[in-house]
Amino acid sequence: MNILNRTPIHLVQGTGLISPLSGQSVRVRGVVTGKTRHGFFLQDADRPRHPGYQGSPQNPDIGSSAVYVSAQHEQVSGMKLIGALVDVEGVVLNFSRDENDHPCTQIQLEWVSIVEGANAAPDLPVLWLNSENLPEDSVSLAAFLNAHEFMLAGVRAGAIFSAPSNPYGDYVVLPEGLRAPRSKYGSAIVDPKNPEAWYPGFRITRSDLAPKVNVGDVLASDVSGPLNYRVGAYQISVSGPVQVERHNRVVNSKASKLPANFTSVLTLNAFNLDPHIENPALVEDADKDVDDDIGDGRFDALAKVIVEDALAPALVALQEIQDNDGAEITEVADASRTFEVLIDCVKILGGPAYEWADLPPISGADGGQPGGNIRNGYLYDPARVRLVAGSMMRLGDQTEAYDGSRKALMAEFEVIATGAKLALINVHLASKRHQYSIFAPNQPGFDPREPQRIAQAQIIRTELLQLIARGVDYYVTGDFNDFEFSDSVLAMLGEESVNLVNEIPADERFDYNHRGKLHTLMQGVISKRQYARGKHRFEIMHGSDLLGVQPGSTGERATDHGYVVAHLVVE
Repeated sequence: MNILNRTPIHLVQGTGLISPLSGQSVRVRGVVTGKTRHGFFLQDADRPRHPGYQGSPQNPDIGSSAVYVSAQHEQVSGMKLIGALVDVEGVVLNFSRDENDHPCTQIQLEWVSIVEGANAAPDLPVLWLNSENLPEDSVSLAAFLNAHEFMLAGVRAGAIFSAPSNPYGDYVVLPEGLRAPRSKYGSAIVDPKNPEAWYPGFRITRSDLAPKVNVGDVLASDVSGPLNYRVGAYQISVSGPVQVERHNRVVNSKASKLPANFTSVLTLNAFNLDPHIENPALVEDADKDVDDDIGDGRFDALAKVIVEDALAPALVALQEIQDNDGAEITEVADASRTFEVLIDCVKILGGPAYEWADLPPISGADGGQPGGNIRNGYLYDPARVRLVAGSMMRLGDQTEAYDGSRKALMAEFEVIATGAKLALINVHLASKRHQYSIFAPNQPGFDPREPQRIAQAQIIRTELLQLIARGVDYYVTGDFNDFEFSDSVLAMLGEESVNLVNEIPADERFDYNHRGKLHTLMQGVISKRQYARGKHRFEIMHGSDLLGVQPGSTGERATDHGYVVAHLVVE
């Protein structure tokens, strides 16, 4: 149809082709290969074209022979469409979520009819995604997938699950032989040379057929379906059940027990934690912003991480703490109850009577989930450390780099046993959420927030230089929203600091799983002077980055990150 550089689907009549002009009415014939809640996929039975595909960025006219048909439920209610040969009439449109996302050709359905006498629609070939046909460079890969958009594609049994299951039935797998840096579990680790690499994924449209999987499990049955584009990536739409071969992996989830002269700091992303069930009338999006973190057991799960996994450290650096009324859009910014509920859960498990500390933002000023007033904060055990009065401050307040972004929280703590001081800087740098997909029509992979993260890191480095001049030990931790090799992290290190993440073996160096790529977002920065003393240990505890949840469940995961513990001898 030559819309968005794609070859036409045939019209029913003669040799006519669909016009490339969006808004034109068309009539097409094809086989229905799959359905979603909002429509169905249609593929040309006369021109399947998989075996002879020779498309490339230099030859874009060889394109997909399939299209997505957007339909209202009542338009197709009662029709057994999948596998049928149908005639469709509708209006061509080019759909994208925003101007920077990849546009997809669709037909907005006006009329559909199953072709009489076509009970046995022709079999269509499946494009099996594997190491032989998936280009490695992102430009060629994007052209290849675009050329097969909405066509039948699949992955053979034997592929390794590189992402854990989620409540939505999404999966990412690595076909046998596919080249990728690997973790000790066989899953992909982000490649510094190609950090935005795409790996095959699929979504099971019926959540009751979606299995719970952990990273390292093996796909035991072939999966296939239309190659759909959604939420910034291509993903096979699978309707049937999937067989899984489970591997009982040993996951490192316990911190080391070290001598009492070490001060341990746990870094824990609390994943928009709040103690309130939101009023749907007071949130921005009632479908997304109403939750029950107490009823779902998330406070209990986070307390278990603190007490049982991290062995009740002296300090806990928390990110994504929300105010007392959660995502309700009000003037409330106080998070005292959020902290207190978490502390009570810790005490129930036999943990310390922690005290908490934060500096709340002005309501609506620091980004994150609307209404949540997200912030960084600390728990500290007053039996082991004391918060130095007047030491707490929000770095970057009133600066352009931190405008609309979570402020780094700096505080000094005195180790009671020795009187030595440790400056903690708890960060949550600007999000990568706005990064363009590698399939975007313009500037694929561009990250508009990267300059902001670099500027934020430079502000923190200025504070580190002052701490060095004062002879104070420091530890910078939190959610950096960037890799250990990124320009923002390197800007913070300068010539004065060391990132302890680099001490972790490469095949275990990760705390977050994004679309099947394991990578590190929680860095651990100390001065070179501290590092030279050799009195430190840094550990990454895996869990949420490797272990799946039951599809359809909302309360199984305390956080979407792994977590890290730094053990430091403060002098």
